[in-house]
Amino acid sequence: MNDLDFQRVIKYEFQNVDLLKKALTHSSYVNEERMNSTENNERLEFLGDAILDAVISDHLYRSLNDVEEGELTKLRSIIVCERSLASCGIALSVGDYLHLGKGEINSGGRSRSSIIADAVEAIIGAIYLDRGWNAVQDFVIRTFYALIKDAIAGRLHMDYKSEIQERLQSNGEADISYIIEKEEGPDHDKVFYTNLLFKGKIIGSGSGRSKKEAEQKAAKQALERGGTFVF
Repeated sequence: MNDLDFQRVIKYEFQNVDLLKKALTHSSYVNEERMNSTENNERLEFLGDAILDAVISDHLYRSLNDVEEGELTKLRSIIVCERSLASCGIALSVGDYLHLGKGEINSGGRSRSSIIADAVEAIIGAIYLDRGWNAVQDFVIRTFYALIKDAIAGRLHMDYKSEIQERLQSNGEADISYIIEKEEGPDHDKVFYTNLLFKGKIIGSGSGRSKKEAEQKAAKQALERGGTFVF
């Protein structure tokens, strides 16, 4: 499988194919090949994360005229979470086209949700740099269309971070923060351990292959332990 095949899958033709190659290049591959660290997809992921937020925000704002800000925020957080990104990436077979290090491939990297989700964000960033707002808007809405519909209809999974934020704020200002307790493993295969603090006290903990996943798990645990502290 090559980059040209992938362009057919995503129904988008790059003017600058190097952007696509970088979007599909994981840090494990860069490390093994001793390439410059900026050749991995992390910078594009950073950009794509912001672009995705903007596109989904714009779409929800224009589509849902009678929905208030709080509900729009909740819908957006459900649509752009790691699980949703990974499901879109799996549908596009992103994992099959990733440039991964041998160690990452052997440990199941092609099917790892966090890696696929990050690659989808990087692809979004690459399309934005390649052809601009209209092109990336078209790609995002086309790719996330079913998820957007399901989120609006209430059929998508819960976003635990938004849920606990909403619960805590119902009783006043939510003084919460997510703190990374530690990181384990090499750069291409890290596990993050995160604590959720409320008024300086730990109310939930979680671990995951990405910071987002660890935060979601910490929020989920806090919700499950709701009876052990005051919301």
